[in-house]
Amino acid sequence: MKEKIERVAQWIADSKKVVVFVGAGMSTESGIPDFRSPGGVWDKYDPEDFDFGRFLSSEGSRQTYWRMATEMYDSMKNALPNAGHLAIAELENLGKLDCLITQNIDGLHFKAGNSQELVLELHGTAMHVTCLDCGTRYERDAVQARLSKEEKAPRCEACGGLLKPATISFGQAMPERETTEAYRRSESCDLFIVVGSSLVVHPAAAMPVVAKRAGAKLVIVNRDQTACDNLADLIIHDQAGPVMAAILTHVRQLLGGVTHWKN
Repeated sequence: MKEKIERVAQWIADSKKVVVFVGAGMSTESGIPDFRSPGGVWDKYDPEDFDFGRFLSSEGSRQTYWRMATEMYDSMKNALPNAGHLAIAELENLGKLDCLITQNIDGLHFKAGNSQELVLELHGTAMHVTCLDCGTRYERDAVQARLSKEEKAPRCEACGGLLKPATISFGQAMPERETTEAYRRSESCDLFIVVGSSLVVHPAAAMPVVAKRAGAKLVIVNRDQTACDNLADLIIHDQAGPVMAAILTHVRQLLGGVTHWKN
């Protein structure tokens, strides 16, 4: 393990463009449930109720969606970034992070200190609510306060349109700017680090493949095996937070010295 951590640190120190790709495994270490796991939110509701088309066409589905969304948000709003989030924020502070691509919707990277400019939220964010008609953005807590007063499926105060958390639902188009930019950054990086993702949700999971095919080194830090383990240059099967913290300890040391890892 120690040798692998030191090698990744050296690759980071030597790289010009590091892209970090983060999945749900990072969030669970901050106490946010993996909603897809047995007993999670997805076991309590009919997934069809969260299809975007259903949300648009059915008041009942919208009300069910907001009940589920509230349950998810309650587990996120007071969560704190863990050692992994802080390590990735430090990568940015050290000038080594080209961008962070995240599948998570909890906003913890911003609490850790990453800047809006470098974070690409592929699945949107639960921290804001948007009007699907006029695009007006609301702070999530303000909308939750309306829900607590018996409003079951809130509408826009500006135009009366449907309000929805700024997350990507089943059947909803991926955000065009973020997706395009994520593919571009993946293709142009020289080191691609996957943290806390099993790499099974597409199209996001294709990005490590894009990076590898373009010549980047691929590192995977995940507790369990992933769909891209066979492509990786280095794999660490362990908890994301402690591993990333250990890697950054070595990166700090390397950036103050002249040691170089021998491939």
